[in-house]
Amino acid sequence: MTKEADMYVQSDPRSTLASEPKPATRVHESFFGSQLALFYETEPQASDSNGETWISRGQNFVVAYSKGQAGGSFARVAQPDEYALIIPDRETSVEITTADGTTTVPGYSVAFIPPGDSTIKLLTGGTIVRLFTPKSEDLAAAASNAKAFGGAHPNVPPFEPWPEPPGGLTLKWYTLDVPEDPNRFGRIYRCTTFMINYLTPRNGPRARDKVSPHHHDDFEQCSLALTGAFTHHLRWPWTTNMNTWREDEHLFCGSPSICVIPPPSIHTTTAEGPDVNQLVDIFSPPRMDFSAKPGWVLNADDYPMPE
Repeated sequence: MTKEADMYVQSDPRSTLASEPKPATRVHESFFGSQLALFYETEPQASDSNGETWISRGQNFVVAYSKGQAGGSFARVAQPDEYALIIPDRETSVEITTADGTTTVPGYSVAFIPPGDSTIKLLTGGTIVRLFTPKSEDLAAAASNAKAFGGAHPNVPPFEPWPEPPGGLTLKWYTLDVPEDPNRFGRIYRCTTFMINYLTPRNGPRARDKVSPHHHDDFEQCSLALTGAFTHHLRWPWTTNMNTWREDEHLFCGSPSICVIPPPSIHTTTAEGPDVNQLVDIFSPPRMDFSAKPGWVLNADDYPMPE
């Protein structure tokens, strides 16, 4: 059996995942293809005085990408579970109001917002990205690709949240402005519903002799392109049933966009833009293998792992 970590170059921190115990690789009987949402060339799903919002989804998550106006307000009423917020630009500032009060959160941050009523108000115009599970049924139904997820998909288990903090769910936010560490993979934060890996930005195209093809047996990856351009390369295994075989995919995406990478496709992504290429990997629920690596999850003390 080829281990996932064996497919990384030695300089990639993920190569150390080989030290973790691995279950036997599953034999998959059917496959489901990738999903793309190219926000830069499609109409938004919502547009009003608050701004424009594009909505797309995977099996276990919904992404709402908004270009908000100064003073714009994005409210949730009786939100069923914790949701996440990414503020990618330093110049953008927001106020988040929950049952516990109002907090100002600066740009270049991620926040985790508790269930119930909440409001995100933009103090300056800018981009925000909100992440929800499909329990937010209104947003799941509004997704541009909602019809693709009318039923359960093969190979992705039903969503189960991770444990709540001992003190319960409250607003938490974290800066993305943390020092680089060659022993850590990106900047990873998690909550009960999501894991966000804000990858190190890449200036210019990725070297073609240092890519990292790998696969996941049973969870989706959402690759959110914030700046630059990328090609997502996907290949599906050959099984004894040729009726399930799929052609390779090489999906070029500008920004902003998302690519939903389903299991068990072998995949890697190459940055293509001449300037800053910023990618964010999103998982729902959080990844156990990344969480098990000491020091990788920057807010691990705030959110316990499953027993």
